[in-house]
Amino acid sequence: MDTRNITTGVIISTYNNPRWLEKTLWGYACQTRMADEIIIADDGSGTETRDLIAHYATMLPIRHVWHEDKGFRKTRILNKAVEAATADYLVFTDHDLVPRRDFIETHLRMGGHRRFVSGGCIRLSMEASNAITRDDIDSGRAFTIGWLRRHGQPVGIKTAKLIDCRPFSKLMNAITPARATWNGGNSSGWRSDIVDANGFNEQMAYGGEDREFGLRLVNAGLQAVQARFSAITLHLDHKRPYKNEEVMARNRETMRQTQQSGIVRTPYGIVDLTASDDSQP
Repeated sequence: MDTRNITTGVIISTYNNPRWLEKTLWGYACQTRMADEIIIADDGSGTETRDLIAHYATMLPIRHVWHEDKGFRKTRILNKAVEAATADYLVFTDHDLVPRRDFIETHLRMGGHRRFVSGGCIRLSMEASNAITRDDIDSGRAFTIGWLRRHGQPVGIKTAKLIDCRPFSKLMNAITPARATWNGGNSSGWRSDIVDANGFNEQMAYGGEDREFGLRLVNAGLQAVQARFSAITLHLDHKRPYKNEEVMARNRETMRQTQQSGIVRTPYGIVDLTASDDSQP
C-alpha cells in the first residue's frame, strides 16, 4: 500500500498526568513519519495539563479536546476526538506510552484496507519510568535492552519486543499466542471504519472498553493485524485508582453480548454526543 498520500492522526488520551504526557510527546517529536495531527483527548485534566499542551502545540500539530471531569469518561472523550480528527488513518494511544521512533510509520505500513493494527508495549518499572530523558528517547537508547537493564528494569522474554529487526518481528508476530485485539493504548485503523462503528460505547468505563470496540470491528469484517513485536511503546508506570471490579464485570458482559450478537454499531457512541455540558478550559 502506498502511504505517501495518506494523512495520519494520533489520538492520545490523558487525565492529570502532565509529567508522563510530556515524555510521550517527546516520542512524537522524533518520529520517522510525523503525524499530520495530534489530538489530546483530555478526560477533564486541570490547568497544568492545559498549559503543557499549549506549550507543545507551538512545536507539534496538536489540538486539545477537553471535557469537564465527571469521573472516568474516556470513551466519550475519545469519540469527541474522532469527531475532531480529519486524518485518514488514526493511531490511538495513551499519555503513559512513549512511542519508538518508527511507531507511526509501522502502524501505517501494517495497516491496510479493512484492517486494524494491534501493537505492543514494554511495561516499565517506576525507576525506569522516572529515568527516561528526552535525549534517551530522541537517540533511541531507551528502547534498548541495555538501557533498561542499567535502570533497574527486569529483562526477560517480553523485552524481545525491543529487537529492531523486521524479519524477527514478523516471525514473532506470527507465532505469539496472544490474540490481536483493539488495545486502546496501541492500536490504529481507518477513521472511516471507526465512524462506521459509531466509535466507542460510552456506557462502558475502565476495563475492556477498547476491546469491545475491536470486537465490533471484527463483526464488521475487519482483520485484526498483530503488531505486538513491531509497533512498540514503553509503558510508564502508574497506579489505577479508577479500576473497579464491578464495572469490569459489567463490561465483560457487554463484550460477551457484542461477540454473540454480531453487533457492528454501538447505539451509545459518536451519534449520541452532545456538547451542552462541556466547554474548553
